[in-house]
Amino acid sequence: MALKSPRASAAAPLAELSEAELLERARAQPVPAHVAIIMDGNGRWATRRGLPRVAGHREGVKAARTIVRAADALGLRYLTLYAFSTENWSRPENEVTLLMRLLEESVLRELPELMERNARLKVIGRTRGVPLPVRRGIDRVVGATAANTGLTVQMAFNYGGRDELLDAFRALARRVQAGELAPEDISEADVSHALYTADAPDPDLLIRTSGEMRISNFLLWQIAYTELWVTPTLWPDFGGADLYRGVLDFQGRTRRFGGV
Repeated sequence: MALKSPRASAAAPLAELSEAELLERARAQPVPAHVAIIMDGNGRWATRRGLPRVAGHREGVKAARTIVRAADALGLRYLTLYAFSTENWSRPENEVTLLMRLLEESVLRELPELMERNARLKVIGRTRGVPLPVRRGIDRVVGATAANTGLTVQMAFNYGGRDELLDAFRALARRVQAGELAPEDISEADVSHALYTADAPDPDLLIRTSGEMRISNFLLWQIAYTELWVTPTLWPDFGGADLYRGVLDFQGRTRRFGGV
């Protein structure tokens, strides 16, 4: 069997490259510091296979684990995953209950690998309304990984972009009320520091799976100049090769940040 030469591999279309070749090509260029992903399509994945929706969510957890590994291999500093929105509470009660149970089980199961990879878990979103067992499990993993210095995985859980902005504005209003800040002095930096993501840079790249062309109330302030990449692949089928293709597409763009 003939081996591909490096020159031939470099010229090959992305669809023809293996996952290892895609990773090598992506790592040869500056990688984005922060990639955010709207993980969409679990329910459709299950429905197309005649399975209950929870089966799609279980596969979605496996995909998340795969992408954390791929992001670590790529050298990302931040990976933000949209796990559960504030609007998701309106889903059927049995689905939400199963989702909470699945999250409680999976987050604790991931702790050993996060520690092995020196990865840190953070959670962005509102804590009130979250079932106590789930909150305890999340807090345990967040606390155990707090001192890790590698990839930061931000899980957006019970998260809504408008809620985040409301919470930030209320925090700024309290500072104004206390005399710490004059309204006319409020800056973009002040707003950014009041957000759930205060310690993270804005995403360079936002990926959405399942082909839907919408933001879904996700990181509304932070993605002002974020590059978007939408793939028709449903989340349970999204793997490391898909992540690397998205990053390679990003690396081929010129970011203007509103300029010419």
